[in-house]
Amino acid sequence: MRNVIPFIRSFIFLLLMIVATVVWAPISMLFAFLPYNQRYYITARWNVFIIWAAKVVCGIHYQFKGFENFPDAPAIILSKHQSAWETIFLLMATPRPLVFVFKKEITYIPFFGWAISLLRMIPIDRSKGKDAFAQVVVHGKKRLADGQWIIMFPEGTRIAVGKKGSYKGGGARLAVETNTQVVPIALNSGECWPKNSFIKRPGTVTISVGKPISSEGENPFDLMQKVEAWIEAEMRVISPHAYNVDGSEK
Repeated sequence: MRNVIPFIRSFIFLLLMIVATVVWAPISMLFAFLPYNQRYYITARWNVFIIWAAKVVCGIHYQFKGFENFPDAPAIILSKHQSAWETIFLLMATPRPLVFVFKKEITYIPFFGWAISLLRMIPIDRSKGKDAFAQVVVHGKKRLADGQWIIMFPEGTRIAVGKKGSYKGGGARLAVETNTQVVPIALNSGECWPKNSFIKRPGTVTISVGKPISSEGENPFDLMQKVEAWIEAEMRVISPHAYNVDGSEK
């Protein structure tokens, strides 16, 4: 019974997620003619519902730490990545519309990909290497000028709780080339919504927002080192049980 209840709750949540996606994607398309901020708001109601369902059905709550650190200015968000949860949550929870940089294959996913194509995201073809990043810079400058924030996950993929991936410099390079401040985010979503796990666990996700870091006069390597240092130090604050006493990975 101990294992059955989490399975049932996770199964119900999955069904709700599928139904919401199939229903909401066509609805979002009906509002494609609206100004962008209104279209973004309507599309993001899917995210609001999914986060609500995760709380009600699976018991996944959340709390912000340092929300006041979000600036009222252009910014590039560089976030820890443990789960699909934050890709859903952050889109609806930040003060400005977010622009995700992601592989273009995601736009081919039925319903979900169709809906996200209505938003000003930056899909990239990773096989194009330097040309792909050049396109990120071109589109990134336009999005920042339009008042959106760009979000990137420096580790590139979801990393298990208590572990650290290799921090890539793309987000820092974009910040330096666009002269934009970066905002680091640490979070422990993987404790409730683990990578590659069907079972969702009840608990509280902490989203910790660091103070903006200026890119002026920085080189990408040093800037990313500052971001990495803050995120990894903060992870040991919000998830101390996931690390050894000396702060090293378990």
